[in-house]
Amino acid sequence: QVKLVESGGGLVQAGGSLRLSCTASDRTISTSKMGWYRQAPGKEREFVARMWRSALTTSYADSVKGRFTISRDNAKNTVYLQMNSLKPEDTAIYYCNAEPIATPSASYWGQGTQVTVFS
Repeated sequence: QVKLVESGGGLVQAGGSLRLSCTASDRTISTSKMGWYRQAPGKEREFVARMWRSALTTSYADSVKGRFTISRDNAKNTVYLQMNSLKPEDTAIYYCNAEPIATPSASYWGQGTQVTVFS
């Protein structure tokens, strides 16, 4: 069973930055499609960013494009989400997701980390 642990959330003023980390219990990061999702109070979970096994291929939700960057460090089994120019509407619980290439039907989630942006 793959375990994902997110960290780096917190309270930040609008315009500020945070970097989220998601560390896997094994080499999942380097063998999976990795993604970040978020869920705001009263809303459904939504896609934020995704990175394919090839780190050259990424995609972002329109709402974060140009402000957020997904990256990974295979040696540390960690994927990151750098969030700049944060807005109050970015406030949510952020979740890390892994979909192993070898088992596309599998999907693993972390427990989430809270990001709160105040104006």
